[in-house]
Amino acid sequence: MKILHVTPFFKPSWEAGGPPRSVYELARRQVKKGHHVTVFTTDGFKKRLDVKKNKPLDVEGIETYYFRNLSLYMAGALNFTLPYYLPLVARKKIKEFDIIHIHEHRTFLAMVAHHYAHKYHLPYLLQPRGSAPKVNKNKLKEIFDKIAGNDIVYHSCKILATSKMEQEQYKNYFPLLDMDKVELLPNGIDLDTYQVLPAEGQFRKDYGIKKEEIIILYLSRLYSTKGLDILIQSISEILEDKPFIRLVIAGPDDHYQDKLEEMISQLKIEDRVLITGPLYGKKKDEAYRDADIFVLPSQTESFGNVVVEAMASFNPVVVTRTCGVSEWLNPDNSVVINYDKLELKRALVDLLNDNDKRIKMSQNARKKVMSTFNWDKIVDELDEIYQECL
Repeated sequence: MKILHVTPFFKPSWEAGGPPRSVYELARRQVKKGHHVTVFTTDGFKKRLDVKKNKPLDVEGIETYYFRNLSLYMAGALNFTLPYYLPLVARKKIKEFDIIHIHEHRTFLAMVAHHYAHKYHLPYLLQPRGSAPKVNKNKLKEIFDKIAGNDIVYHSCKILATSKMEQEQYKNYFPLLDMDKVELLPNGIDLDTYQVLPAEGQFRKDYGIKKEEIIILYLSRLYSTKGLDILIQSISEILEDKPFIRLVIAGPDDHYQDKLEEMISQLKIEDRVLITGPLYGKKKDEAYRDADIFVLPSQTESFGNVVVEAMASFNPVVVTRTCGVSEWLNPDNSVVINYDKLELKRALVDLLNDNDKRIKMSQNARKKVMSTFNWDKIVDELDEIYQECL
């Protein structure tokens, strides 16, 4: 099968969050299954990639086009990509494919892919990857939907949601949508990466964290909807009785770090909170390995890949119900809470007070990941969904 993935960002633009990693893992496994896979993407998020632009490159067997963005500021700060050379390639190339897989729908790439799919009568799937809600830039999103977004959604042969929460978002924002074509499919992780974990202690050594300190790890973008405000407030209160904890905040800044640092300073907990910046590859794995508790308290999250990664690293996790991944979890392998500071504080204190519970939960978390979030299994299910469109 000839498959085209259309995505704003792709390997190695990891700073753009979970979607680039998910598309990459999906595409390389499709290649292993014998499919011919092509990716249309852009040349970077907040910095330009050092790659050949507007021409096909071989990325681990994936034919990849990195189209030059008109403006990195628009891509990074405004989340609007404008790869101006894309239409010139798409109008000739796109008719070669059997199916098109569009990731995120409010993008110029999605507009172009939809236009030529419609012109050449090609089926396409839409995977929103959190793009359905109109949480920020509501007016701009409404304008986009009137111009192109509604057509992109309604004309798709299938829509892939990573959670029931994401299904409901599409039901609410696109009331004319036939919900029978919305399929539920989780994200996965590369299980091979987590077969052999790093040795314990390296992350602590690198950042001067003592062995007796309990690390509570947050690893994701530093952004206003991620719940970092209630996390910091909770930690400040917990420190009054448990001064041995250390909160580690890791991830790329998305116009929020200055506010976080101001909050930490006002609470006078600078010595108990570490902001590392983004961590990738080995450094990220070492952070997971040394963490005692992982937390993702987001107001909204279509899925939350980092939760699965933490679970694979034997971390007990605390996650809000507003994260799509929470629907796949249960009390044996995680703590799922409402988006609420008091609930977050209670969950963390409960785990801090019970080392045996943390150990048991971390073991169950690892088992859950191996059985549910397996990319090879997910790709097999996706093949069946593709066939329904052909």
